[in-house]
Amino acid sequence: MSRGVWIRFLLVIGLLAGCAALAIKKEPRLGLDLRGGTQITLQTESTDRVEANTENTDKALEVLRGRVDALGIAEPTLTRSGSDRIIVELPDVQDPRRAVATIGRTAQLSVRPVLEDTLTKDAVKKAERAEKKSGKESGIAYLLDKDAPEEGPYLKLGPAVMTGTEITSAKAQMPENSAQWVVAVGFTGKGKSAWQKESGEAACAQGRTNRVAFVLDKEVISAPTVGQEFCPAGIPGNTQIESFPFQEAQDLAVLIEGGALPLPVKVIEQRIVGPTLGKAAIEASWKAGVLGLILTLLFITIVYRLVGFLATLALTSYALLSYAFLVGLGSTLTLPGLAGFVLAIGLAIDANVLVFERAREEYADNPSAGMRRALMIGFNKAWTAIIDSNVTTLLAAALLFVLGSGPIKGFGVTLSIGVVASMISALIIARVLTEMAVSTKWVQKRPKITGLGDVGRVRTWLEEKAPDIMSRRKLWLSLTGMVLVASIAGIFGPGLNLGVEFTGGRVMQYSTGKVISADTARAAVADAGYPEAVVQRSEKEISVRVGQVSDQEAIAIGEAIGKVSDGAKKIQDDKIGASLGKELRNKALIAFGIAFLVQLLYLAFRFKWTFGLSAVLAMFHDVLIVTGVFAWLQKPIDGVFLAAAMTIIGLSVNDTVVVFDRIRERWYASRGESFAAVANKACVETMPRTVNTGLGAMFILAALAIFGGDSLRDFSIALLLGLIIGTYSSVFVATPILTYLQEKWPLSRAPKVKLVRDTGENAGAVV
Repeated sequence: MSRGVWIRFLLVIGLLAGCAALAIKKEPRLGLDLRGGTQITLQTESTDRVEANTENTDKALEVLRGRVDALGIAEPTLTRSGSDRIIVELPDVQDPRRAVATIGRTAQLSVRPVLEDTLTKDAVKKAERAEKKSGKESGIAYLLDKDAPEEGPYLKLGPAVMTGTEITSAKAQMPENSAQWVVAVGFTGKGKSAWQKESGEAACAQGRTNRVAFVLDKEVISAPTVGQEFCPAGIPGNTQIESFPFQEAQDLAVLIEGGALPLPVKVIEQRIVGPTLGKAAIEASWKAGVLGLILTLLFITIVYRLVGFLATLALTSYALLSYAFLVGLGSTLTLPGLAGFVLAIGLAIDANVLVFERAREEYADNPSAGMRRALMIGFNKAWTAIIDSNVTTLLAAALLFVLGSGPIKGFGVTLSIGVVASMISALIIARVLTEMAVSTKWVQKRPKITGLGDVGRVRTWLEEKAPDIMSRRKLWLSLTGMVLVASIAGIFGPGLNLGVEFTGGRVMQYSTGKVISADTARAAVADAGYPEAVVQRSEKEISVRVGQVSDQEAIAIGEAIGKVSDGAKKIQDDKIGASLGKELRNKALIAFGIAFLVQLLYLAFRFKWTFGLSAVLAMFHDVLIVTGVFAWLQKPIDGVFLAAAMTIIGLSVNDTVVVFDRIRERWYASRGESFAAVANKACVETMPRTVNTGLGAMFILAALAIFGGDSLRDFSIALLLGLIIGTYSSVFVATPILTYLQEKWPLSRAPKVKLVRDTGENAGAVV
C-alpha cells in the first residue's frame, strides 16, 4: 500500500476520535416530541392606541417568533390561542427564565438627549408633580442611570430623537483589545442623520450634558459621553452600545433587531410539558430505523461482497459523524430529524454504488490492469455525479433553513448535516478501507471476492435484452400526463387535508380524577377517532391539541380521557390559530419556487439549460404526484410533509443527475450515434445503480412506514412515494423531455473534458 493510503487512514482515525470525544462530552438538545420543554402562555394587553385583538396578537406572535429564533432555540412552536393569548413551547430550554425575560419584553427602543444627570429623587418627584399639574406632556423622562443605585442620581432625558423604526440591525460583537461585548447598531438613512445630529449637539454641550441615552422600554441601557472631537459634525454612520457581558449583549441585540411588540404582553402561565410523542411511539420508530438500516447494510454486502461490507462499516461511522456535528452545532434533535438521518444513511450508499458500478465496468474492460486501478478509476469517474447530486440536495436544504421556520428549518439543518456526513463516510472513509483491502495480495488473487470482478446479474441481463426505452418516449410522456391529470384532480377535487399547523384548531386542558400517563391519554384519544391529536402531560393536567372539531366531538374527547382517569374535568378550551400561518406558508411556497429555479440554474451551469429544464420539470412532476396521492388518500399536509416534499426534490434530482452525467459522457465520446440512442444506452448503463440505490433506501423507508408508528408513517410514505416516482421520472420523464429539447437546441458533440488514462492514483480523473 502507498504512503498516501496510510496517511489518509490515520487522518480518518483522528477524525472519528475527535467526533467520538465531542459526542461523549456534549449533551444533545432534544425536541418537544422527544423530551418536551417549557410552555409559556402570554396574554396581550390593549393600550390607548392598540387593541388586543386577533390581528394584533398575530403580529405580536411573528415578532416573538423572530426573537425565539434569534435566541438560538431551534424548532419552537408558537400558536395563538383565542384572540389575545400566545402559547410558546420551547424544546429542552436550559434557562426558561432568560427566555421569558427576553421574548416577553415590549422592547420600545429610543435615543434621548441627557439634559441633566445629577437629579435627586426628591427633585424628580417635584418635577413630575409640576408636569402633572400643568396637564401638558413635555416628553421629558426621569430615569435611573444604568449603573446608579435605586436612590439616584437620576437622569433627566429630553424627548426621543430616534426610535427603533430607524434601526436596521443589531449584533453582539467583541472589539479588538477589549474584554467586554458591545452591541453594534445599524441605522436607516434617516436614522444615521438623526444620530449624527444628536451626537454633534451632545459633543458641543450647550446647556446640557455631553451624554446621549439609549432607552429600552423605560430602562436606560447605556448613556455614553460623546467626545468634544465630534463637535459640531457629530458621529457619522452606525454606532455601538457598550459594554456588556456576552449573554446580556446577545439578548439586547435580539430585542433591538427583533423590533418592538405591537402591544404589551404579560406572562400568565409557565409550565414544564412532557413530550408530544409517547415512549411506545419513540421506541417503535428507532427500532424500525435500526431494522431498515440492518436490511440495507445486508443488501449492500450481498450485492458487492467485500467492498460492500467495507462500505457498510464506513456508513456506520456516518452515525457518529452526524451526531457529533449535530451536538456541536447545538441543533435540536426531533423524531423527523432522526428519520432524516436514517434516510441519509440509505442515500449515502448511492455514492458507493456509483463508485462500485464504475469500478466493475473498468475491471471488465481491462482486468489485467488490476483491481486497485479499477477501484481508483471508479472513484474518480463517479466524482462529478456524486458532487452534483449532493450539491443540489444541499441547495434544497439551505433553502429550507433560510426560508423555513420551526420544524422546516430544523429539518434543513439535519438534512445538511446528513449530506455532509454521508459524503465524508462514502468518499473518504469507504475509499480508505476499500483501497487498503484491494491492495493486499490475497485479495488481488481472488477478484471475485471483492464484488468488482464482474458487472453483476442486473447489468448482464440488461445488456442481453438491450431495451429501447427512448423509442417509446411518446408513450411514457402520455402516461405521465394522465397521472398528472389524476393528481391535479385530487388536489382540486377532494382537496388537501391541511393539518392543524395550517388551519388552527382547538386546545383543551383537563384535570383528571387520577394521575394517568400521557401515553394512556394518547391511546384513549386515538381510540376515540383522533390519532393525529397532540397529547401532552403538564404537572397534573392533560392537554389535547386537535384540529377543527365541533363541540360534540370535543365532548367525545373529554369522555374518552375520563374513562381511563376516573373522570376528567375540562378547565380550559380555546381555539388556536395556525402555527404555520400565511406568512410561513407563503415562505414555504417561495422556497419551492426558488428551489426549482436554483436547481435549474445549477444544472444549466454544470450541463446545459436543456438538462436543467428537463430535471426541474421531472422534479415538479414528482412533487405534484405525491401531493395528489396525499389528496386522494386525505393524508394530512403539514410541516413535516413540506420537509418531505423538499427532500423529494433532492431525491429526484439526485437520480436524474446520475443519468444526465452518463448521457453527457457518452455523447462527448460518441461519433455517429443519435442523441436518443446515446441517452437510451446511458439509462440502461445506470439502471443497476438506480435499482441498487433505490432498494437500499426503500428498506429503511418501508421499515419506518410499517413499524415506525403514526408519528413517522405519513412522513415515510411520502418519501417512499417520492423515491419510487423519482426513480421512474429520471428515465421515463426527464430523459425523454431532454431528447426532445436536444432536437431543437442540440448539445454540441465537441468534448469539454478529456479523460486521463493511466494506471496511477489519478486514473480516470477528469482534467
